[in-house]
This record gives sequence, structure tokens and C-alpha cells, in this order.
Amino acid sequence: MKTSTLLCLCFLGFSYSLAVEDVYEYLWEKNNDIASKTIELDFLRQMENGSLQAERYVNFTIQDIGYLLKVTKMLKRMSAKLSQPDDIRNFMKGRYTSYKSFADYMLKQYFFKGEPPILQTPAMRKYLAFYRNLMDNEEALYFAVGLLPCSRLWNWLANNLNIPPTNAYHTWKVGNMGGHSEKHYKALLNKYLNTPEKVVKANAVFRAQMQNEHDFFLSS
Repeated sequence: MKTSTLLCLCFLGFSYSLAVEDVYEYLWEKNNDIASKTIELDFLRQMENGSLQAERYVNFTIQDIGYLLKVTKMLKRMSAKLSQPDDIRNFMKGRYTSYKSFADYMLKQYFFKGEPPILQTPAMRKYLAFYRNLMDNEEALYFAVGLLPCSRLWNWLANNLNIPPTNAYHTWKVGNMGGHSEKHYKALLNKYLNTPEKVVKANAVFRAQMQNEHDFFLSS
């Protein structure tokens, strides 16, 4: 039997309930307006038509490497400090392993011997500050929610941008088409986001991180 989260909403003094059977999908559906705005940004449209200057893509990639390195360290901390529940602890360990593997791959691909000192853009500083606040001041569940927009948005962008094999940025498209965020996040979020208050808070976190993703592409 499916369980539903009831969102109690008030409007002009009247209250009613909205059943949310799948919080994982609800968060995306409530915030895909930001995805629609993001895909129209000139960085992505120029990537799509092949006119994006190489320098812009390199700068974007360096910022992305910086993001990977910082979030990987946060995931390491989250994994170490969690003793229960087991599924959230295992989620953090799994995400840490995945992020660490990809960060190491990116450093090797771009010939960095160690962690490079990367000067963050204002958009990236804001993005990472939001992560740190989640890590230091919120339940671990909301850090998991904060990770999801990156995973879902990049996959959605890759699948919706028309970048043919002849385009220099086709590698980016292919590399981001195969994400499986549902496998990692769906059951966990649907299990623990089980009250109206938690769903409302999760939606605020998700939307803020979607906006941070938008602003990262806007500033690139």
C-alpha cells in the first residue's frame, strides 16, 4: 500500500490537504520552472549550437572541479558523523565514494597533481555556503535533499539539449545523460519526508539549490 504525505495548505482562511504520493517527483515538478529557465541560458544554448568559447567552458569546468572537491569533503564529514539511521549513513557513504571517484578522475583528466587552489566565483561561493549551512545546522536528510538538484538537473539538461556527435560538447551531453538519481534518492526521501512540515522544508532546500545551479550556469 502506498503511503502519502498530506500537505495542509491555507488560503483565505480555508484549509485543504494535498496528497503527495511521491515526494521525490513532487520536488522536481514543483521546481522545474527553474530548469526551464536554466536551459535557456546562453551558456547552454551556445553549448548546444557549438558556438561556446572554449575559455568559458574551461572556466566552467574548473569551477565544477572546485565544487566536486568541496562537496566530497563535506560528504566525508557527513559519513563520519552519522551513526544512525543506517540507510541515511549508507547513503552518505555511497555518495562520498561516488563523488570521490569522480573528483579523482577529473583531477587526473586535467593533469592536476593534487587539489588545486581554485578561486571561487560569487555564484559558487554562495552555492557552497548553502551546502555548509545544511551540513552544520540541519538534519542529514536535508543535506541529501540539497544534493539532488545537481544530479537531476544535469541529467535533465543533457537529455533535453540537442547536441549532436559532431558538436565538441557532445562528450558533456553523453557524460551526463546516464545519471540514476532515482536509485539513490527516491526511496530515502519518500521514507523520511513523511510530514507536511518536512516536505515544505525540503522543497525550500531543493528550490534554493536549483536556483544555485541556475546561477552557476548563468555566471559561467
